Amino acid sequence: MAKNDTLKTASVLAFERKLDPSDALFSAGAWDDRAQYTQWRGIPVREKSVRGTISNRLKAKDQDPAKLDAAIENPNLQTVDVAALPHDVDTLAVHFTLRVLAGAGTPSACNNAEYQRKLKATVAGYVSEYGFSELAHRYACNLANGRFLWRNRVGAEEVEVIVSQMKDGKPEQQWTFNALDHSLRDFDGSEATRELGSHITEALSGGRYHLLLDVVAFARVGAGQEVFPSQELILDRSRGDKSKTLYSIGDDKNAAIHSQKLGNALRTIDTWYPTPEDGIGLGPIAVEPYGSVTTQGSAYRQPKQKVDFYNLLDNWLLKDQVPPAEQQHFVMATLIRGGVFGDAG
Repeated sequence: MAKNDTLKTASVLAFERKLDPSDALFSAGAWDDRAQYTQWRGIPVREKSVRGTISNRLKAKDQDPAKLDAAIENPNLQTVDVAALPHDVDTLAVHFTLRVLAGAGTPSACNNAEYQRKLKATVAGYVSEYGFSELAHRYACNLANGRFLWRNRVGAEEVEVIVSQMKDGKPEQQWTFNALDHSLRDFDGSEATRELGSHITEALSGGRYHLLLDVVAFARVGAGQEVFPSQELILDRSRGDKSKTLYSIGDDKNAAIHSQKLGNALRTIDTWYPTPEDGIGLGPIAVEPYGSVTTQGSAYRQPKQKVDFYNLLDNWLLKDQVPPAEQQHFVMATLIRGGVFGDAG
């Protein structure tokens, strides 16, 4: 098909996210009492003051023994937030809900009717050829493997995830996964993840108005052990303020994980990015327009490689250069992620 020289990217182009998690609340109980987790007590965020030591890397001018001794005489006093299990129970429960919405690839705002028609036809072509089964199964695997637990998954003796499809406030269907049996580095999955994925596929493709999943994960981490809610980003700290602030909900300051952090875990399905020059495989990364991994300080989909979201989308829509199948999956996953993608001109 010939390039369409008249078609331009819309200056206003926005997509709503189609995977919509709630915040996740923490609670604590005994592993053998998981069936009664709704009666478990919440885990409060509390403050702790500590006397730290100087341990940061010193500049050459400060490595003089006398200067170091003088620095050590001034303790590193800190007030931090912490959250931990009580000493009489050994299991963390993390509970949230997830809505999966129809209309993937349909913009919530677009000021170019011709562009929107081309986008609609392109998305319809993708759905006709591939459907959403590949993406949906990967989302299902990230529910099954408990990736959304983040650091709370590390070192846990046992991890169980129960996903319930809700209707009229009651479970209609339920899947139970041993999360440690599911890899964080591949999406081979199981019969159960494929079944769950088929329900997510149906919701994304518009087969139902929406799908509501209730998700609870149990991590047996040990009595009294620290657990890890989201950490708040405080941009303006006054002198003497806490050096670490954890996310909590309600008057009882119940520990919780941000919905944004859950969403990041669920969309960690991108294995299609170019192999890094050092050849070290990262495994899946979160779907982001430039393949950004903030903990690495790197973007793995550089524009110069022509595999970032904007290059792929523009070449596909404006130049009729159809990407390889795996990059089409990435583009659609980015539209499901949502965002503002208009051309600023």
